[in-house]
Formats: sequence, C-alpha cells, structure tokens
Amino acid sequence: MRAIGLGLLALVLMAGWARAGENVPRYASLDRDKVFLREGPSYGHRVLWIYRKKGLPVKIIAQYDVWRRVMDWQGAVGWIHASMLRDARTVIVTSKKQAPIREKADPRSKILALAGTGVIAKLETCRKTACEVSASGTDGWIDKKNIWGVGASERFP
Repeated sequence: MRAIGLGLLALVLMAGWARAGENVPRYASLDRDKVFLREGPSYGHRVLWIYRKKGLPVKIIAQYDVWRRVMDWQGAVGWIHASMLRDARTVIVTSKKQAPIREKADPRSKILALAGTGVIAKLETCRKTACEVSASGTDGWIDKKNIWGVGASERFP
C-alpha cells in the first residue's frame, strides 16, 4: 500500500517539475543572506540547512511549481523556494590551495590575485578550461578545476 502511495506521489511531482523555458539542470545563485534548504517542496517540510551566504552558487536539478530542487558545491540536496534564487551566475572556489586569478585565460599569464577556498565570484564568461570572474575588485581568469558553479564543458557567451 505504501509503495502505491509513493508511486502516486512521484507521478504528481513529476507532472509539475518542468516549466516551459526553464532548463534543468542549470546553475543559479542564492538571492538572500538567509535561505532555507528544505526536505521537500513546501514550507511544511523540515529545514535541512540554513544558508547564510548571498550569491552562493547552486545547481537546480529539478523543479516543482515555485520550488527548485538544488545541489550545493558540497553535495547537499534539497528544495528552495524560487523567490530565494536568482539567475545571476556565480562560482565558488573549491581548490584546497589558493587558486590563481590570472590576467588572461592562458595558464602562463600574469597572476593578479590568489583566491582561497570558499571565495564567491561573479561569473563573466567561460572558455574550455578557464572562466573569467570578478571578486572583491579583481577581474581575471581562473582554471575551471578550481571552481564549482559551471559545467566542465560549458562555454559562454
């Protein structure tokens, strides 16, 4: 009986997951300094985590009505109300060592700054192996292997 109930719930959820014009998966960022990650897509579900970092990148992996199922850079998964997210792209530095931000996408170009683990930067553009970012008044290029918030093969614009 429980299996039938869970199956029906899954069908209902899948019916509302994708809205026209919104691709899944995609990246977004937190729009507030305090955002609740919930167990399910409603205010009645238990809070799993409270984020306190505006601009933190998240990967939207599913959607249901006004709720987005997201994954963060550490692998935590849960639901966030769409009003708490924005389309602005950001990345977080995940390198254990300070990651160089360079003048150009070329890994031999001049180092402008070093970014530590947890630094959040605005994402400007991406090429095959590096992305242009801006953070704390520094604009430059960082190797994709040192950040989370952009797909490995993603290039834009």
